[in-house]
Amino acid sequence: MPTYVTLFKWTEQGVKDVKNAPARFQASKKLSESMGGKTLGLYVTMGEYDIVAVTEGPSDEVATAVALSIASKGNAKTTTMRAFTESEFSEIVKKVS
Repeated sequence: MPTYVTLFKWTEQGVKDVKNAPARFQASKKLSESMGGKTLGLYVTMGEYDIVAVTEGPSDEVATAVALSIASKGNAKTTTMRAFTESEFSEIVKKVS
């Protein structure tokens, strides 16, 4: 399955309700699973982004639907990136002319 890295920034609403963040994390993991994905890691970070999630999903469309579903709750803004493994990248490079 494709791998994705999602960067989250809490909104004002998300910070005001930070005590419920652990429950929101669990809900996000369940949402991803319900769409055929899996959360490989979820990290609260210091710096420009507040949370980093590493996930797998069956397609870019599913990854986008999960990110939009999370963002639509109003607690965080998301940036999702497709991540390629070393072996996937090696196959991509073979196609470079």
